[in-house]
Amino acid sequence: MSAERFVDLNGELMRADRPVITLDNRAFHYADGLFESIRVVGGRPCFLDAHWARLAEGCKVLRIELPPGFDRDALERAILRLVERNAMPSARCRLTVYRDAQGHYRPAGHRGAYAIELQPMQEGTYTLNERGLMVDIYPDMRKPVNALAVHKTLNCQYYVMASLWSESRGLDDCLLQNDRGNIIESSTGNLFIVSNGVLYTPSLADGCLGGVMRMQVINLALHNGIKVYECSLNPQNLLAADELFFTNAVRGVQWAVTYRTKRYVHRTARQVTELLARSVLS
Repeated sequence: MSAERFVDLNGELMRADRPVITLDNRAFHYADGLFESIRVVGGRPCFLDAHWARLAEGCKVLRIELPPGFDRDALERAILRLVERNAMPSARCRLTVYRDAQGHYRPAGHRGAYAIELQPMQEGTYTLNERGLMVDIYPDMRKPVNALAVHKTLNCQYYVMASLWSESRGLDDCLLQNDRGNIIESSTGNLFIVSNGVLYTPSLADGCLGGVMRMQVINLALHNGIKVYECSLNPQNLLAADELFFTNAVRGVQWAVTYRTKRYVHRTARQVTELLARSVLS
């Protein structure tokens, strides 16, 4: 790995250990933007078409104009250049797109800008966690179901508070509910349960994040003869399930071993992880 680490700010490579944005940046002041967490395997970004589609849709919802000339292919070239410059073939890539404008709550413009960062990862591809996660339901707040719920906006305070709650109780993660009381996701990713060999995952209509890995797992399962249903889930479904696992674009699949007094196995989680690892290397 090179001694110096670089980031990409609007197409310019800059030293990562030095300031690259100013305090009046709207991402800092108002969390006015979106982000994508993209896994890099073998020097190449995974599932970039899906990441780009979600980013473009999110920008439409937030009314942020993508920077001129910044399209899906330009993003891929930028990531590949940064991977090569940092000598980092296995990495977590974060793309942040923010509104580059003056103003307060009402922005003076809508043009977007972007930053790309890399963090090294030890695993060369997606691997299943050896120790199952201990989880419980986060009781303090619930996620509202609205047009922003499915998008990865920069306003992540709800997930931060849920993670702090888990930490204070010696848990690895926690389950989140929407304002109707349905179980929708975890503080780190989308949620799947397995009952009698069938996968169940919360519907986007219930306000869960529209995760890229969620979509990949659904497609992989269906392609390999595993039934999948998108539906509303409640705490009783967790107690009746055989497996519980979470997904995100960086870690892939992470299985849970306990929810309160309930214990789970991870047979399907392992199968899905193996399918996922093969799909990114093919």
